[in-house]
Amino acid sequence: MIEKPLTPEDVDFVTTLHGEERISFVVLLQPRGDQADVLLRAIDDVAMGELRDAVREGEEPEGKEAREPAEIGLEYSLRALREAGAEAVGQVIEDHPLDKLKTVVEDAGADEVIVLTAPHYVEEFFHRDWASRARHKVGVPVLKLFAHSE
Repeated sequence: MIEKPLTPEDVDFVTTLHGEERISFVVLLQPRGDQADVLLRAIDDVAMGELRDAVREGEEPEGKEAREPAEIGLEYSLRALREAGAEAVGQVIEDHPLDKLKTVVEDAGADEVIVLTAPHYVEEFFHRDWASRARHKVGVPVLKLFAHSE
């Protein structure tokens, strides 16, 4: 599960986690604007020392406006994973992401879930971040990784 397009560093990181073993990915992209309210995202930005980002949080596309950039980011990420030698399919998810994640894990027979996000300090403190919540839902190990910056 990702919230923004994968950087080349992210692709290298996730495709080498299991050494030379051939792996496949089912990528679910939850647009960042849909994950948390503007205030929580701004608090996270301030905690990271990214004051300019905190000011711009209200400009983050949400709802239908976030769909097209998310689809473009997903296609970019899938292409990058394939170019790195992995099999990759995916979809943008908007409603009930953890329910969708559980269904994908069951349907694909996944061995593990990787949640690749920026730090979300407030949500993590209260164990309300995607990885913490997924651990109670999906029935396979959940690995939380922090995405690289653009």
